[in-house]
Amino acid sequence: MKVHHANIQISDPAASLEFYGRLGLELLGCLRLDPVVLYYVGVPDGEAVFELAHNPGLQERPPGAGHLALAVGDLDLLLGELADQGVTPEKPPYHPGDRPDLRVCFVRDPDQVRVELIAGDFPLPTDPVPEAVSP
Repeated sequence: MKVHHANIQISDPAASLEFYGRLGLELLGCLRLDPVVLYYVGVPDGEAVFELAHNPGLQERPPGAGHLALAVGDLDLLLGELADQGVTPEKPPYHPGDRPDLRVCFVRDPDQVRVELIAGDFPLPTDPVPEAVSP
């Protein structure tokens, strides 16, 4: 089993594809389901992709994902490049829970979906599962 994609409803495909391109993602595929168009973006040869769903007939847009997370090599370099393109982070990079092994920053896409940028190659955490939710 693997994660296939995370779906996000978008209003302007060009703006969204440009934004995710700035983050280093590429358009990997497209599925046309007239009038809905699904754009698949991700890292070539990566395991997970985002499905950006444009539905021009949708009157009420359903809630999007809480956020998407991307591990980036040099967070400060990327934030500098994004700033030059007018993308401002919610607040400066920080260490959630004061964990020295995790440094993040959030930006928002054109539809205000939060995108978490994680510094470096942060492996999946192996903290113990709380007893209340352990299998």
